[in-house]
Amino acid sequence: QVQLVESGGGLVQAGGSLKLSCAASGSISSINDMGWYRQAPGNQRELVAQITSGGTSNYADFVKGRFTISRDNAKNTVYLEMNSLKPEDTGVYYCYAYSIFRTLRFDYWGQGTQVTVSS
Repeated sequence: QVQLVESGGGLVQAGGSLKLSCAASGSISSINDMGWYRQAPGNQRELVAQITSGGTSNYADFVKGRFTISRDNAKNTVYLEMNSLKPEDTGVYYCYAYSIFRTLRFDYWGQGTQVTVSS
C-alpha cells in the first residue's frame, strides 16, 4: 500500500510561481508512474503532468513551457514547479501514483492541495 502526502499550495498573484511536493511512503518499490492532476470548481479532474520512474515526462498542452515535473527516487518525492501562473490555473492539485502487481493495477491519490491565482 502507498500513501501520498502533498504540500506547497497557496495563494499567488498572476505571473508568480509555486512549487508543489508529494512524498510517497509504503510500498515504494512497486510504484511506476507518478504525476499531478487538478480540478477547478465545476470542472472535471484533468491530467497536468506525469513522469515515469526513469524520468520521462509528459505534459498537458495548457501547461507546456510553464510547468516542470521532476522526481527524486532517493527521497521518494515528486515535484511540480509552476511558473507564469494564470488565474485559470486555480484549483485543487492532486498527486497520483500507480503500481502494477502481475495483472493488477493499483491507483493512489494524495489529499489535494489548493492553488489559488489572483488576477
